[in-house]
Amino acid sequence: MIPKPPVGRRRRRKSDKPNPVDVHVGSRVRLRRTLLGMSQERLGEAIGLTFQQVQKYERGANRIGASRLYDLSRVLDVPVSFFFDDIDPAVAAPAAEAASVPDEARAEPDPMMRRETLELVRAYYRIPDSQIRRRLFDLTKAIANACAQDG
Repeated sequence: MIPKPPVGRRRRRKSDKPNPVDVHVGSRVRLRRTLLGMSQERLGEAIGLTFQQVQKYERGANRIGASRLYDLSRVLDVPVSFFFDDIDPAVAAPAAEAASVPDEARAEPDPMMRRETLELVRAYYRIPDSQIRRRLFDLTKAIANACAQDG
């Protein structure tokens, strides 16, 4: 007997990599959660999930359904479109099209997705004095400009 091809949508095997769109959406969930200073456990409790499930969503290992995305948008106080903001067109394109995009056309990873950046922003906004914050901002820009001129 010849096995029948599967009918409908193909399921992802454990060895398959997550869909890049799922990874992007998950990274946006993590970004917003982190900016709010919310733990994975607290987010999970707010939408009726375990922190492990939140981890899987944030890594893109599990796909987030429409109703869950809506719940996340309400808890994280952002529109649903936030999760798709700044998505790389190569990521959003079907896999066949994305494969045809040359490597040099793909952008560097977004520095806003790095934990270091998120921690820096949160620490910056914990400084209560706006004048000190402004001086720190100006100092940081001056250092970056000096490094750019040297490099």
